[in-house]
Amino acid sequence: MNKLTNYMRLIGVLIVAVIALVLQFGLRLPLYAQIVISTLGSLIALLMFIDMVKTLRSGKFGVDLLAITAVIATIAVGEYWAALIVLLMLTGGDTLEDYAANKANSELQSLLENSPQSAHLLKDDKMVDVKIDQVTVGDRIVVKPGEVIPVDGTITDGVTSVDESSLTGESRPIDKVVGSTVMSGAINGDASFDMIADKTADDSQYQNIIRLVKQAESTPAHFVRMADRYAVPFTLLAYVIAGVAWYLSKDPVRFAEVLVVASPCPLILAAPIALVSGMSRASRNGIIVKSGTIIEKLANAKTFAFDKTGTITKGHLTVSRVFAIAGYTKDQVLALAAGAEQQSSHILARSLVAAIPDQIPTATNVIETTAQGVQATIDQQTIRVGKPAYVSDDPIDPLDQTAVYVSVNGKYVGYVAFSDELRPEAKAVMDSLHQMGATEIMMISGDRKPIAEEIADRVGIDKVYAERLPEEKISVIEKVEKKFRPVVMVGDGVNDAPSLAMADVGIAMGAHGATAASESADAVVLKDDLSLVSKAVKISDDTMNVARQSVLIGIAICTILMLIASFGVIPAIIGALFQEVVDTVTILWALRARAGDKRESSLVPVQ
Repeated sequence: MNKLTNYMRLIGVLIVAVIALVLQFGLRLPLYAQIVISTLGSLIALLMFIDMVKTLRSGKFGVDLLAITAVIATIAVGEYWAALIVLLMLTGGDTLEDYAANKANSELQSLLENSPQSAHLLKDDKMVDVKIDQVTVGDRIVVKPGEVIPVDGTITDGVTSVDESSLTGESRPIDKVVGSTVMSGAINGDASFDMIADKTADDSQYQNIIRLVKQAESTPAHFVRMADRYAVPFTLLAYVIAGVAWYLSKDPVRFAEVLVVASPCPLILAAPIALVSGMSRASRNGIIVKSGTIIEKLANAKTFAFDKTGTITKGHLTVSRVFAIAGYTKDQVLALAAGAEQQSSHILARSLVAAIPDQIPTATNVIETTAQGVQATIDQQTIRVGKPAYVSDDPIDPLDQTAVYVSVNGKYVGYVAFSDELRPEAKAVMDSLHQMGATEIMMISGDRKPIAEEIADRVGIDKVYAERLPEEKISVIEKVEKKFRPVVMVGDGVNDAPSLAMADVGIAMGAHGATAASESADAVVLKDDLSLVSKAVKISDDTMNVARQSVLIGIAICTILMLIASFGVIPAIIGALFQEVVDTVTILWALRARAGDKRESSLVPVQ
């Protein structure tokens, strides 16, 4: 049932209740009250029955069959007020779940940013801002420093470095010169450049990924909810007791009386309330979960897949190694590199400056050559920092990782290497997931295989899939065997969006994540903290334990009431009121899912 239908049905039942109350007690017309409840109640029950049949045809089990039967039976024997109470309970539970899902999605909207929206179009050598969908193939476009590239194209003027990590998973900036192709959704570095649009916005890389997301979302995995699993045996038990009571008493009213107290309130109300409470607890911890079904899947998850850049790593480069020759020390090489680069806004320059704990040498006569390096004067010596061919004519073997090379007066003296910094909590998260029952943890990354495998070994990941494009990431998720599902995918970039949508549960690291990732994910981590992934699993597990307890307590009480009602000592209207007592007990128990441990109280609530 869609959200609008659920809200409309609840409103319809409430209107019926008001009209019936006015007729019964205000105008003293009980016959008309019975007609109103019987007619409209039967219509609402019929609509819900039709939806339930659709649910059964899809291969799922509905929890509404018993309640619908109770409504029809009570109307048939003239117990119309009991029927109205059951209808209120039934429509209220469905609407409650929808409200929680809507609230979660509304809280997510503040995260959605960084998608290409406009472009600086060059017309008659004048720059005009236009909407991205107005760009046509062949248009000349200016991309300023730090901007998102609007469409796929080819650079015609200028050199720069581009951050493609959200698209490809490659953590280091990619140098671009005249003739280089650039992809929409990538982030420009520190220099402006001109480009020719090779594709429109609809055909560019960013929109291709969005299409993959939609395709993945259109083929959701089959999942049976906890309430549905309990519904089948409980429904059969209720029908057996009601049928035996009718057969022995020869009174059809007895059948209705048993079904009224058997209405699956614990399944319809207790489980959703526990799930809403769990979603609230997750929100307090900085985790937006979009629906109660996601809580259930997280609690049962067997396989976890992680992107590397920005997820297991922090997504920004730090100094990992310094090499020195020609009589220089490592500290001197690092200081010279930082001194020469300190005025640059390049990402590697910021990493160099951050690596120097003491005073950085003063540099003068600084000349920066984009995509090549920096030349500066330090202590009356010419220092060059950048690519091997730029810094010196000496033979230099380049590293298979991001690095800058340093020369003094043209003589090569060493290099500074960089790596994407591992999140300090990453290993603890993997250990925690293993302890909570994860069968397999894998990494699916667009980065190079040696780098991905080295990171995986350090944090305790079981299997690595490296150098994977977005469509290839989807293939890895699809091939996970049924016995190892549900599978959870965790990522932060645009390139992760399709696999987040394809996974049974997609979790986006949304503190700095891309729009497509947050939109396609089932849950979003609002803080830059990977440990909240294992926290989400722990909250989900706690929530499902409370929900299961609530359901079983309610079922036990209902079974006792059914046995008593089978002897004809509980009138239908009293049975319906007893159900409200059962509701109260199970709801109060279900609300325990909202409480967390004392450590959570120190966390800043999500507004």
